[in-house]
Amino acid sequence: MKLLVAALDSELVAFPEELPGFDRLVTGPGKMQATYALTRALDRATYEEIVVVGTAGSVDTETVGVHEVTTALQHDVADVDGVAGQHVSLPTTVSIAGREGTTIATGDHFVDDADTVELIRSLGGTLVDMEAYAYIWVAQQFGVPIRILKAVSDNAQDDAITDWRDTVAICSGQLRERIAALYGV
Repeated sequence: MKLLVAALDSELVAFPEELPGFDRLVTGPGKMQATYALTRALDRATYEEIVVVGTAGSVDTETVGVHEVTTALQHDVADVDGVAGQHVSLPTTVSIAGREGTTIATGDHFVDDADTVELIRSLGGTLVDMEAYAYIWVAQQFGVPIRILKAVSDNAQDDAITDWRDTVAICSGQLRERIAALYGV
């Protein structure tokens, strides 16, 4: 059995309630809710793989469509010396071995401003979300393989929340098509 994970119900609107071979988990937005919900799910059951689907902002207008995320960093932390992207006790990045993919910057606020986009670019991020770092970190603690698919919903600037609201259902459809192609369901 696999675990299909999304932060929000709206990211799963194109998916049937029951997907053969998958349990379903909606964690809520942000790193804390993602960590808590995924940890509880992995405490309750054993899964062969975690498959995360969701939306992400892009820090590059050329980056569109669905991307497989293989590395995550935190853009909203700093170490004791004030170095952005460095956490005081967690790794700077977490990565999924064995796949080529995109780097995502995770933070606990919806990014919609040029200054944060520039920070994310300087840290090496291509996409931005609110949960991917947490999902990868938790999966690694449990030793469960994880795959993260993100559909670009907005450009992370200039009223991006309006763009996200307008495109989340379209992104869900794109993610549903990718899951069908990858898993045959």
